[in-house]
Amino acid sequence: MIRASLPAAPGIGFKPQHFDDIVSAEQPIGFIEVHAENYMGAGGPPHAMLRRLQETYALSIHGVGLSIGSMAPLDTEHLSRLRILCDRYEPASFSEHLAWSSHGEVYLNDLLPLPYTPETLARIVDHVDRVQHTLNREMLLENPSTYIQFADTTIPETEFLAEIAHRTGCGLLLDINNVFVQAKNHGTNAQDYLAVFPLARVKEIHLGGHDAQTDDVDAPLLIDAHGSPVTSDVWSLYADVIAKAGPLPTLIEWDNDVPSWPVLADEARAAAAILKHAAHSKAA
Repeated sequence: MIRASLPAAPGIGFKPQHFDDIVSAEQPIGFIEVHAENYMGAGGPPHAMLRRLQETYALSIHGVGLSIGSMAPLDTEHLSRLRILCDRYEPASFSEHLAWSSHGEVYLNDLLPLPYTPETLARIVDHVDRVQHTLNREMLLENPSTYIQFADTTIPETEFLAEIAHRTGCGLLLDINNVFVQAKNHGTNAQDYLAVFPLARVKEIHLGGHDAQTDDVDAPLLIDAHGSPVTSDVWSLYADVIAKAGPLPTLIEWDNDVPSWPVLADEARAAAAILKHAAHSKAA
């Protein structure tokens, strides 16, 4: 089975409007990441751009439609298309979400939470095993951002992720913004969560922005929106994780209200500075 091997450098989620800027000069990134579902067509400009970028940068493919957390079987046709895509590009990494997004033949276009119970654990382990067997490559599983909690949850999220990784051999993708968002929404502590997160299994980190809103009773609510800069609180958590775990591939996610390339490049440089400091500290 092919294991994830992204460089321990910043990466960006590729947007076509940034193509000319990226290829015009050397950039402060080591990899690019794309959503799998945007590249399941046979050809055209998206694939031409991706081939050109892959000449210079490592490629990470990030899925949003497998519905790993569903209690229903995986969509065989979707998994087949995903295998064709991975065989075509041989990405350095493939990842998906600890979430569900479909019911029957209805695709809900969202990443929805699930209760952490022995039953859901067994089902997700089966799904991860099938994905990795079909693709013949390691899958990284991303921790979610959640807005509700389930009364029937019996396993803490960090233990749930650790057990999936233990049983399947998969890696983990640690989204630090998700950790911050859900800690604020549920009144928990992000540092406590990260203190027990299985960092040894982490092969990639995501950083992104969030929106501050209020719910129906005017209580504060954070939304994992990917439409703004990484906040100082999330940068601080990231620096703590990198100081503890060492340099790791780090993606800047910006999917909505996408800015100009220089703004994204500056976010990548900020991540690079933290990675460089950790590398020097480790060497010393």
